[in-house]
Amino acid sequence: MADKDVKKGTVKDSNVERTLKKVEDHLDTIRRAKTVSVRLAHVAKVSELLSSVWELPPAQLLRFHSDMDVREVDPHSLPGWGGDRSDAEHFMQISSLSIARYQRLLYANGTQKSRKRLLIVLQGMDASGKGGIVRHVFSQGDPMGIHYHGFGAPTEEEKQHDYLWRVKRQLPPNGWIGIFDRSHYEDIVMPHIYGTVPEDEWRARYDEINQFEHDLVADGCAVLKIFLVSSREEQKKHFLDRLDDPTKYWKFDPSDLEARERWDEYMDAWQEVFEKTSTDDAPWYIVPADNRWYSRAVVSELLRISMRNMNLMWPPLKVDADEMRRRLEND
Repeated sequence: MADKDVKKGTVKDSNVERTLKKVEDHLDTIRRAKTVSVRLAHVAKVSELLSSVWELPPAQLLRFHSDMDVREVDPHSLPGWGGDRSDAEHFMQISSLSIARYQRLLYANGTQKSRKRLLIVLQGMDASGKGGIVRHVFSQGDPMGIHYHGFGAPTEEEKQHDYLWRVKRQLPPNGWIGIFDRSHYEDIVMPHIYGTVPEDEWRARYDEINQFEHDLVADGCAVLKIFLVSSREEQKKHFLDRLDDPTKYWKFDPSDLEARERWDEYMDAWQEVFEKTSTDDAPWYIVPADNRWYSRAVVSELLRISMRNMNLMWPPLKVDADEMRRRLEND
């Protein structure tokens, strides 16, 4: 039985490796393409081949459904992935190149008044890997066109406004990608657990947020919401690492231990969030995150597919090219 398992794993890994080799061949084809339409077709083909690496598509497998319970998700599992860590890192390397291409395309359209843009909401318990996902998934991205914002406790100024005021100020402009490390969902979860807001007030926020996100999508902003499911054991390991490594002291906050002590309450609160705010406009994706290489690969896949599905083309030149060339030659 053990030999069969090893053999099966070897076959799986070689299949992933073989597919990634095909993807690399298409990358060369993209560079040699002589027309924009052919180039874009090959970019789409690369994305399609990358998706075929997965045994089952994460966009369907990890999307929250009514029969899903975050408290029962195995944080160490690898749903849909048939390769190993090295395969996932290879996948990430290629996928990040595709994401960078789509990002440039999105940004170019934004300069021409396209309303297309993307908001990524990253949530998870402390030390679940949100920051690492941003660094790895966007390793090839252009800082021009990416806006990252981490939400902490509201400032005194923010407290003078409604809870969505500070969120709206950080939304991505046309053609940009916005990344929220924590988000408006904290304004439901925190009062749910700590009672800082009357229950009828924070419960009303479910419908308000659903309407807010519906309006964003209707206006051209895709919304990608991801919750990273980590275990208490993995969190403990990362907390101890922060206490042992002087270069990570700045990451440790004693308040994180209070949240850890109320772990089950957080999971209950988040489960209700998913049940009430995972919509067709903006579904939640529940991603096991103890293996960070896996969660990073999943987010890379979800992001690339979201951008590909925008079906953007390069904006046309709006001036007479021959006239512009004549002016340059006569300069």
